[in-house]
Amino acid sequence: MIPVIDIFAGPGGLGEGFCSLTNVHGDRVFKIALSIEKDEFAHQTLTLRSFFRQFRPRKAPKEYYDFLKGKMNLDQLYNTYPKEAAHARKEAWMAKLGDTKAGFTNQIVDEKIKEALKGEKNWLLIGGPPCQAYSIVGRSRRQEKILDEKKDERVGLYKQYLRVLAAHNPAVFVMENVKGLLSAETRENAVFTKILQDLSNPAKAFYEDFGQNGNHIKCPGYKIYSLSVRADRFDDRRNPVYNQKDFIIKAEEYGIPQTRHRIILLGLRNDIDITPGVLRKKEPVGISQVLADLPRLRSGLSKQKDENESWRGAIRKISTKTYLRGVDAVVKEKILSQLSRIRIPTNGKGGLFVATEQSNIAYRQDWFTDKNIGGVCNHESRGHMDSDLLRYFFVSCFGNVMHRSPKLEDFPEALLPNHENVNQGIAERKFADRFRVQLANKPAKTITSHISKDGHYYIHYDPLQCRSFTVREAARIQTFPDNYYFCGPRTAQFSQVGNAVPPLLANKIAEIVFPIFEKLAVIEQSENRIGKPLTPVLI
Repeated sequence: MIPVIDIFAGPGGLGEGFCSLTNVHGDRVFKIALSIEKDEFAHQTLTLRSFFRQFRPRKAPKEYYDFLKGKMNLDQLYNTYPKEAAHARKEAWMAKLGDTKAGFTNQIVDEKIKEALKGEKNWLLIGGPPCQAYSIVGRSRRQEKILDEKKDERVGLYKQYLRVLAAHNPAVFVMENVKGLLSAETRENAVFTKILQDLSNPAKAFYEDFGQNGNHIKCPGYKIYSLSVRADRFDDRRNPVYNQKDFIIKAEEYGIPQTRHRIILLGLRNDIDITPGVLRKKEPVGISQVLADLPRLRSGLSKQKDENESWRGAIRKISTKTYLRGVDAVVKEKILSQLSRIRIPTNGKGGLFVATEQSNIAYRQDWFTDKNIGGVCNHESRGHMDSDLLRYFFVSCFGNVMHRSPKLEDFPEALLPNHENVNQGIAERKFADRFRVQLANKPAKTITSHISKDGHYYIHYDPLQCRSFTVREAARIQTFPDNYYFCGPRTAQFSQVGNAVPPLLANKIAEIVFPIFEKLAVIEQSENRIGKPLTPVLI
């Protein structure tokens, strides 16, 4: 298998996509040799998934599913399979790159990587440095136009990615980040232009910050390719030339049920004369295709006794004239018709595990489902205030008939949120969609880590459930398989899902990357036949 080093791994979405690629015999072709993540709960998730992958695809033991069902805890699971658990703990390393005060020196990191690679020369580096500093929304909230590395260490964290490239020279790398990179600037230069230059010559870029020229590091450098557009221009060094927007991957164009737009870069070591392919576009996928089969739930109540009838009674308040005054007639009719249909879902608010029959998901059943689960994990609704329940019911009914999410100007006055800047939001259309329903027949808006704070941007399209998304629903939209369990409290689970790369998108990227390694193997075997040394590509 081709070894993969995954840095800034999060819960492992990018790695999951690569490790899910199998050959004609059903065996994995990529294997995580080492994943590095600093967050405690994301690291727990990584470790558990590594444990799952110690077994052949679709051959995880019964005890793993007993854990999903809550019949045993993690310690009991790991104690049942100590060898696989030990391998998983070794593979998933909780560390903060660049934090020498915590003991994560370059020397220790390099020793870990070398040990994991076992001498392999042609391997894959994946990951993306923390991106919040570059995001357009984040900079807007902080009212920043110029990024300052001294004030925000995240601006320079990609340099740790550069250092690994410079010191270890993987054959291929895949780097992901927010599209806000394209407009971000430091006091010296445009961030993305500088990053492209740095990635093409990582040794020079990393070591010049320390007053060194990097010439003492043997790094051949990299050609940077787009995954969405074939290169039709090259510079005098045979490097591909693109418009910078060509590096943006619009996930909804490739069969991912959300409008997630991210920069994803594919780098090939300069001594590799292979031109990679590009992603193939697919028809858009509406979220109902990945959510409709999940057990129906009601929301919880956060400010009163949480009972079924209290929930139903809270929603029915919307039928009064106070709340319906000024509502469009078609929306009003929808609201009243849906109120008459409210029933308490069998599974209530859900839970860490909800038993159900075999899923009949409408999209990529082969990817999402696992017949051994016997239900759904991480599927528990959040509690909401009465006033928010009324807003959720209104926006979901509005979305059903208007085929869009309402703006603040569409709300009846009685349902406007109690914020000082509401009038400004209406007049200037600033954050005017702070309550956003995700439409059933369209890809969702981007699932981000903000989903951990509240559910206002991620309201379910079904008024009869009247709630925001669960962790499993967010994970479905992010294309995590149903047997992927997220560790930690629910807030941490949401953050992990929101920060991840969609595994199904990563799997499609893996389909492009794998042929590069196949061709490398053929080239090196040919060289070996004429007397040149061969380092095997596949281990």
